Amino acid sequence: MEDLTGTKQRQHRLMLTGRSVCNLNGILDVLSFDLHEILLETEQGMLMIKGNDLHVNRLSLDKGEVDIEGKVDSLTYSEGGSGMGKGESFLTKLFK
Repeated sequence: MEDLTGTKQRQHRLMLTGRSVCNLNGILDVLSFDLHEILLETEQGMLMIKGNDLHVNRLSLDKGEVDIEGKVDSLTYSEGGSGMGKGESFLTKLFK
């Protein structure tokens, strides 16, 4: 079906293999990352990935794709996503 609104929404998909390799689609932005936590803005809201030795191996925001490696301990979604207002801080987006 043709999209008449002019906005193309990517389908959000998350595939976790063995708690160590995570492939994601439908990513709008990477807000922060370090060895223990990665915060992503997805089509389905904010996604916080917690673990140990986390690394962003591949990032393509044009395609909305991110590949992550490391030991994943938790995946936590919060409400939000592409409908959030611009200019809000990522903490405001996360705790909305």
